[in-house]
Amino acid sequence: MPLTQPHDELSAWLRLTLEPDLGPSLAYALLSALGEPAQIYARRAAELMRHVPQSLALQLASEPPAEIAEKIEATLRWVDEPGRHILTLADPAYPQQLLTIADPPLLLYVAGDPAQLSKPGLAVVGARSATPGGEENARAFSRHLSAQGWSVVSGLALGIDGAAHEGALAAGPEGAGTTAVMGTGIDRIYPAAHRDLAHRIAAHGALISELPLGTPVRAFNFPRRNRLVAGLARGVLVVEAAKQSGSLITARLAAESGREVFAIPGSIHSPLSRGCHALIRQGAKLVETAQDITDELGLPAPDVRPAAEKTTQAPIAPEPPLLRALGHDPVHLDALQARTGLDTATLQAQLLELELAGHIARLDDGRFQRLGS
Repeated sequence: MPLTQPHDELSAWLRLTLEPDLGPSLAYALLSALGEPAQIYARRAAELMRHVPQSLALQLASEPPAEIAEKIEATLRWVDEPGRHILTLADPAYPQQLLTIADPPLLLYVAGDPAQLSKPGLAVVGARSATPGGEENARAFSRHLSAQGWSVVSGLALGIDGAAHEGALAAGPEGAGTTAVMGTGIDRIYPAAHRDLAHRIAAHGALISELPLGTPVRAFNFPRRNRLVAGLARGVLVVEAAKQSGSLITARLAAESGREVFAIPGSIHSPLSRGCHALIRQGAKLVETAQDITDELGLPAPDVRPAAEKTTQAPIAPEPPLLRALGHDPVHLDALQARTGLDTATLQAQLLELELAGHIARLDDGRFQRLGS
């Protein structure tokens, strides 16, 4: 069965999403009362006026303006290219998870594999201005979750989102892949720094958007994007978030839709921990390892972990004393020196060794931050 509909049917769906002054609620009402868009556009204005205002009924009963006709033709050319798809509400490949939210998109633009959208999903979201430790956590959690059969869903933003996509891709072909939900037209990669990442996601997962081709960056589109991130997932993990952030919107939407919400706690001194701590106070499940999530939700599919992860792990090496002294909050050099009693030269040499090994990061303000768990 084809993943996209014939062009005449698809043209009607596209026009319905491009109609001026026709919001989602009116579009749903028309679809419910009159059937698919092609049937709507076959009706006379007098019949349409039973469902929408007169001006809109006359608009729907007329030929589309040249500007809309041109956009439809451009979109039909776009979807004819390999790896590009448009899924409508009537398409059997439309992700069933999205039908459980209050306002599922009339259609989805997809670059990549539409089957990715029907895999069991977990959203991993967080701050754009993430700490190195937060990004490392997002990568590690996402790699583990993907290896366990969960498709990682996120928003392609800088910081935690990008790290989550990278981690899912790092699980390799045996992992469950990743879906990036965009807040722009699917032909407008934002941020530009993630252009290469977006191409890799399209090759090994899916990019999706509900917005028409060419839609630029507009702030009000991102909260609507967040509802799709939550809608595609069975649970949402918030890695780092300030008290007022889009990640908390995603978590709230997930909770309202009956999804599980998970949060990673952090330092009481970090502004990026406050959103996670607020979620935990509100009932989100505190997690310290990705296993905490799979213990809660179970495995969505047979064990698909790479063979290297299935082998018996070697004994864990003792933790270096300096790491124990560092703890889990950012620390200045003088505080570390007071904790360890090491002279400056020895301390700096050991810090450099840990930094090169990827165990710690040197922050812009000169403090040192432990990475990972």
